[in-house]
Amino acid sequence: MRVLVTGSAGFIGSHVVEALTESGHDVAGLDLRSGQDVRDDAVLDRLLPGVEAVVHQAAKVGLGVDVADLPDYTSVNAYGTAVLLAAMARHDVRRLVLASSMVVYGEGAYDCPRHGRVRPGPRLAGDLARGLFEPRCPGCDSPVTSATIGEDAPLDPRNAYATTKLAQEHLAANWARETGGTAVALRYHNVYGPRMPRDTPYSGVAAIFRSALEAGRAPKVFEDGRQRRDFVHVRDVARANLAALAGGTPGSVTAYNVASGEPHTIGEMATALAAARGGPEPVVTGDHRFGDVRHIVASPDRATKELGFQAAIAFPEGMKEFANAPLA
Repeated sequence: MRVLVTGSAGFIGSHVVEALTESGHDVAGLDLRSGQDVRDDAVLDRLLPGVEAVVHQAAKVGLGVDVADLPDYTSVNAYGTAVLLAAMARHDVRRLVLASSMVVYGEGAYDCPRHGRVRPGPRLAGDLARGLFEPRCPGCDSPVTSATIGEDAPLDPRNAYATTKLAQEHLAANWARETGGTAVALRYHNVYGPRMPRDTPYSGVAAIFRSALEAGRAPKVFEDGRQRRDFVHVRDVARANLAALAGGTPGSVTAYNVASGEPHTIGEMATALAAARGGPEPVVTGDHRFGDVRHIVASPDRATKELGFQAAIAFPEGMKEFANAPLA
């Protein structure tokens, strides 16, 4: 299959290109690093003839710093996707695999003894300042227990990145309905691995910890370090993209969690990286970043049942490799 990968030189995109090529696909790449902008119709009209599927990885990533980031996120992620989809329609490209994200969910799923499954709202600044990090039931203010979140959960994007990733999914749904195309949205959980971008205000926590250790600094763990996430290796994510090329339903967009199914705390991740590099040990600061979610744990069952995808790289193995892997 002739496949166009946008963001082909990026962290995830470069691994996707490798996985597709190794599986025998004919891969074309588009990446801003080589002067090719997904918002440029001329570039798309040159690359799309003969393409049978697009794997759309190009995006402005990270949570953003403040509202000044809104125009860039909207331009790259939302407008860029709209331009791409319009070009795909012009060239009768009928299959899309979209890099979405767990951030579209907002806070994770929780169970209350009294009210059952609940979705707490954003945590209050005053509570965070007092070290009260756990969400509580929005109905009775009781403690809640973290639960796995499935693809049909209500969506609640809480920052510019999350809002524009959800916009991409909606745009893909519009395109699929109007063209009869097939769209698969892969909601990545916490991706890590070789070639991850170094420590920037837009980096994921894994890269921030890894960069600190490389510089001989102790990783600084926010809150109490007990925030739960699902860390999934980038090569597994690439395999999910490969599987998604055969998934989905014409005329619609289907979303899948891409996750390991084995959650760990932020503190556990920092400790594993520090141990693999020989220290220094992480420091739990008690600091917080307003807008962060407490726990988000994925159910990967739909991807397993419908795409035949299961993560293969276990947390200990992946963290040992990542601790000394090259960063971008």
